[in-house]
Parts: sequence; structure tokens; C-alpha cells
Amino acid sequence: MINLISNEIKEHNDVLNRVNETLLIQVQKVAKILVQTINEGKKIILFGNGGSAADAQHIAAELSGRYKMERRGLPALALTTDTSALTAISNDYGFKYIFSRQVEALANEGDTIIGISTSGNSDNVYEGIALGKKLNCNTIGLSGNDGGKLNEICDYSIIIPSNNTARIQEMHILIGHIFCQIIEESLK
Repeated sequence: MINLISNEIKEHNDVLNRVNETLLIQVQKVAKILVQTINEGKKIILFGNGGSAADAQHIAAELSGRYKMERRGLPALALTTDTSALTAISNDYGFKYIFSRQVEALANEGDTIIGISTSGNSDNVYEGIALGKKLNCNTIGLSGNDGGKLNEICDYSIIIPSNNTARIQEMHILIGHIFCQIIEESLK
């Protein structure tokens, strides 16, 4: 058991070091887009499946509530929380459109859409991003592996250099927290 624990921590640290070596500039670029979105009175919309859905909800909650500092609530929402919308859209249009249909209803030009997919190949995340682009939203993909098809469509992609879902998700939430910190610092 000690070896398993040690190996998991080592792998986490190895991925973290690769992120630190390769993604700092990309994270900074995306953070600037998020700050601009908030400063312009626009909103941040996030979505993903499974653990990525949880990450979308986590980041949206940190922004609409607070991360570290007391400040006004910020316009951020996760499209993964309304079970009535998710099940109705899935039933009527198909699972592939659960996010794009909500983007159509809720997104406005200048909003920022963040699609989270560890593989970068989730059809519903891709469709949500594609519709966000048509609506002139900023589009950001958080993925892993090679970025998948999400990398081909997003304005900005942050691709975690790993093919291990757990490590990718750990880096996604770390980067989400960094975004929250930078946004809060910009409000001082």
C-alpha cells in the first residue's frame, strides 16, 4: 500500500512539473480572458461530464460565491446542475446536445465558455463549444492527452500533458483555482 501511495504522489508531481514547465503562458493568457470577461460584465459558463462536471460546478461556485476574498458574486454558472434541463434536453434532442442547447439559451456575445473534457473528445462538450463560437463567445478547452477534437475548435486550449484521467482532473482543478485567484486579485 505504501508503494501505491508513493507512486500516485510521484506521478502527480511529475505531471505537475510538466504543467509548470509547459503551460504557464497558456494559463496566463486564459486568465486574462477570464478577467476581461468579468470586467466587461459578461459571464463565465462551464461544463463537462462526470468528474469534469464536478470541476465545472466547483469553479463556478468559487466564482459566484467566493474563493479566498470577500467580494461581490461573479457571473459564473455550470451547465451541469439543472437535472430537469439535462434530462429533458437529453430525452428530446439527445445527450450530444445537453450543453449546446443550454449555451443557446444562456450565452451572449462576449461571454466565455469553458468546456472540460479529459480526453478532449466528448461530443456534448464539443457541441457546446461549437455553438459558443457561433455566438461570438470566447471558447476555452481544458483537456488532456493530445487535446482531442476540442483542441481543434477552441480559441484557447489548456492540454494537460498526461493520459491518466485522475492526474488530468487534479491539474484541471488546480488551474481552476489559479483562475479564481487571478480573477479575485484583479478586483482589488
